[in-house]
Amino acid sequence: MYCNYCGKAIQDDANVCAYCGTRVGSVLARKRLIRLRANRKVAGVCAGFAEYFDVDTTLVRVVWLISVFLGACLGLIAYVIAWIVIPEEPRSLAAPAPQQLTNRQTPAVGVGSGTVR
Repeated sequence: MYCNYCGKAIQDDANVCAYCGTRVGSVLARKRLIRLRANRKVAGVCAGFAEYFDVDTTLVRVVWLISVFLGACLGLIAYVIAWIVIPEEPRSLAAPAPQQLTNRQTPAVGVGSGTVR
C-alpha cells in the first residue's frame, strides 16, 4: 500500500504513514468529539473539531474566526457553548519510573562453623 500524501510504500495494515504521519486507508477520525489538551490555543475546541473531522487545525480556526466576524458574534457564542458542552480529553498519566536495581552482594552462607568459599 502507498501513502496518498507522500507516495511512499507502507505496510498494508498501517493506520498512519510512518514517513509523513497522515492517516491512510479507510481509517476514520476520532469517534468522540473532545477538546484536545495538545495543540490548543484557548480551550481546544478548534483542535477537537479538526481532529474529529480530520482536517487541518488552522483551517478550522480561520473558518471559526470568519464566522465570528461575519455572523454577528454567533461564532463566539457557539465557541463558548462548545467549550462548555464538549468534554475535555482525559489526562494521560506518565508511566511510573522503573525501580533502580542496586548491585547488592549476597552474604556468604555459613555451613556449620565455617563459611563457604
